[in-house]
Amino acid sequence: MSAIIEVKGLEHRYGDFTAVKGIDFTVDEGEIFSFLGPNGAGKSTTINILVTLLPLQTGTVKLAGYDLNSDKKNIRKSIGIVFQDEVLDKDLTVEETLDFHGRIYALPRDERRERIEEMLKLAELTEKRKELVRNLSGGMKRRLEIARGLMTRPRILFLDEPTIGLDPQTRLRIWEYIRKVNEEGTSIFLTTHYMDEADSLSDRINIMDHGKIIASGTPYELKNSLGEDMVYLDTADNERVSSLMSAVEGVKSVKQTSRGLELRLDTDGTSLLPQIIERINAEGIEIQRVNMKKPTLDDVFVHYTGRELRDETTRAGSGFRKSRGGR
Repeated sequence: MSAIIEVKGLEHRYGDFTAVKGIDFTVDEGEIFSFLGPNGAGKSTTINILVTLLPLQTGTVKLAGYDLNSDKKNIRKSIGIVFQDEVLDKDLTVEETLDFHGRIYALPRDERRERIEEMLKLAELTEKRKELVRNLSGGMKRRLEIARGLMTRPRILFLDEPTIGLDPQTRLRIWEYIRKVNEEGTSIFLTTHYMDEADSLSDRINIMDHGKIIASGTPYELKNSLGEDMVYLDTADNERVSSLMSAVEGVKSVKQTSRGLELRLDTDGTSLLPQIIERINAEGIEIQRVNMKKPTLDDVFVHYTGRELRDETTRAGSGFRKSRGGR
């Protein structure tokens, strides 16, 4: 599969501070690719370079086959952007919103009308075409913004926190819409702090921290890197149990956490957990709490960054700068 985004040796500095430290990554054509990172990780700087909102200082970047250093014009024609914050004129109708965007990009009238019909159908907004934007629900507005970003038929669509602030049911519907857009042939570059969103939608994920990419892979690969199962134990003597567990076959690692002992297992936990409990009981140590679960992307994120990706840090630290209209 060919790469639609190629980044090599990307570095960016703000004065004496290096925000991005020589990163390399690719995005394959036709995939949904997610970029995760806490506040200050360098994620926003990287993305703003890719969408031509920041200058390229060091490294090489190619999008849709065009070199970022020499062909920004064709790159801008090849990408669509949906910003985190709503960027819609509430006094326009749904149809007028799409028509206006087509006019900005000088689409011929017949082609513009054809694409409006196509986008209304894709976004399931045909019956709302004459409705003022101000009267739409939050989910409808989000679908309209994505439809607007697709008016120029971009090869790559950048989605910045596409479901932030939406209720769970509407989020699921937006997920279905994103999958539909992807199935139509558009590559998706997604930023999100919702781990279930990244897990459900992504073909691959990059986790970035302190200016470097620290983990990359499919959701399954990233979760499996922590082990097959995870067990949390709280006992009357965690320090002693920690020593005991490190010698148990099938226990990949033992770590003290705020939730007690965290055991990562490289085998099926349903068969190993009884042995673990039996071993602790044989030592006469009281087990106060035990819980077993499959690793999640939240666990992966905490493992690689040492902290959780919270709403407030994401809101403060991520997001495209809205200097190009709704593009």
